[in-house]
Amino acid sequence: MKARTVGRHFRESFKSLGRNGWMTFASVSAVTVTLLLVGVFVVLMLNMNKVATDIEKDVEIRVLIELGTEQAQIDAIEEKIKVIKGVESVEYSSKEEELRHLVEDMGEDFRLFEQDNPLYDVYIVKAENPRDTKRIAQNIETFKYINDAVYGEAKIEKLFSFLQMSRNVGLVLIIGLLFTAMFLISNTIKITIVARRKEIEIMKLVGATNWFVRWPFILEGLWLGILGAIIPIALVTSGYYYAYQFIEPKLRNHFIQILDFTPFIFQVNALIVIMGCLIGAWGSFMSVRKFLKV
Repeated sequence: MKARTVGRHFRESFKSLGRNGWMTFASVSAVTVTLLLVGVFVVLMLNMNKVATDIEKDVEIRVLIELGTEQAQIDAIEEKIKVIKGVESVEYSSKEEELRHLVEDMGEDFRLFEQDNPLYDVYIVKAENPRDTKRIAQNIETFKYINDAVYGEAKIEKLFSFLQMSRNVGLVLIIGLLFTAMFLISNTIKITIVARRKEIEIMKLVGATNWFVRWPFILEGLWLGILGAIIPIALVTSGYYYAYQFIEPKLRNHFIQILDFTPFIFQVNALIVIMGCLIGAWGSFMSVRKFLKV
């Protein structure tokens, strides 16, 4: 494509935005509302996924070692656990440390057990993939000198099922919202093109190729997408900034965290702009197609 032709397409796309002021406003408004909904939903879903991941990572197996087991045997158990496929970390907690944690959590009354500590020595095991927790726990339970491998089997299985269902529902909703956005914006842009069908017919009759006709409309859709992304970017950025300032201090030192303001918000803004451009260009491309048959 010649540089002069490219320049012509850009000029025509900009002129069209000005000539069809009200239709441009309607298209930009549709893009704005849709991208705002998509942007807010993406922010919520990605943070929900972060929280779900944090919860999964906090899942651990508490391996209780039989009372009276000698230290050499306890050390040997650690080496056997480390070689299990999928084990990420193994941390030893003696019965004295377990009692100290119990006193910190439950109160000074439990210091009475210091004279005759009834607690177990414990290995705290974490899996690389939280979904391997059950398999690893069952493997550890077969070892000698193991009293139990506790990981809350029933609750963990329900938790994993719930988190997976939440992710799937979120993904389906985002995809559905994007298709709805494409449909709405395509129809809004189609109204603009219908009003200019005579212009397209004349261009075709004087010998213009399909792509020569298409390009100004595709570029126009691109500009509509970019213009429609400005307000959503501003609202999503300011909204997430204030939400982050409010929520982050409350979750500080907690294992559950939300996504940091940066670079997350820049990634979301880039996604909003890209979606606006793609939706606008795609809507224009699909809408002008039927008017090219003259």
